[in-house]
Amino acid sequence: MNDRLKKQIDFFLELDKMKNLYRQTYVLHEDRKENDAEHSWHIAVTALLLSEYANKEIDINKTVKMLLIHDVVEIDAGDTYCYDADGNSTKAEREEKAAQRIFGLLPDDQKKEYYSLWREFEDSATNEARFAAVMDRIQPLLMNYTKEGISWKEHGIAKEQVLGRNTDYFSESDELAALIKSVLDDAENKGWLK
Repeated sequence: MNDRLKKQIDFFLELDKMKNLYRQTYVLHEDRKENDAEHSWHIAVTALLLSEYANKEIDINKTVKMLLIHDVVEIDAGDTYCYDADGNSTKAEREEKAAQRIFGLLPDDQKKEYYSLWREFEDSATNEARFAAVMDRIQPLLMNYTKEGISWKEHGIAKEQVLGRNTDYFSESDELAALIKSVLDDAENKGWLK
């Protein structure tokens, strides 16, 4: 095996750890939480399905790549629950360190490309990164809503917290912003959100 292929296979094998990193979002048809690999696949497919609702021009292939690798850093850094203030205070540092190690497994050209995509997602400054962020937020929101607010209720989450996490991205899609608002209003009316 040549050195380039060995590095690619090492990265491939490292990614398998994402299957054992569990999030706070429940899968719909079982009584368990989804893992990072499931989440990344699901939001990549969601982006393909919903890209027509982006308010701005996006390169969907770049967006999908971004979504497939955006949580790779959680192999080392762990999944930080979005409403965990303490965990989020150290998240950027933990994830940067993880990005250096994990993307460092790759050949230099792929290391640069994947790290750049991850960094772009984190910085949320491009159309692709911002639309990817919408996908990263809408998938757990819709899963949670469909499961009658199970993780919102478990963690005592208020509607204002969910809006606070999503409002900055409402300009990325009028239709999806309206959907999120409607879902949150309904969840509040049903008592699934504080």
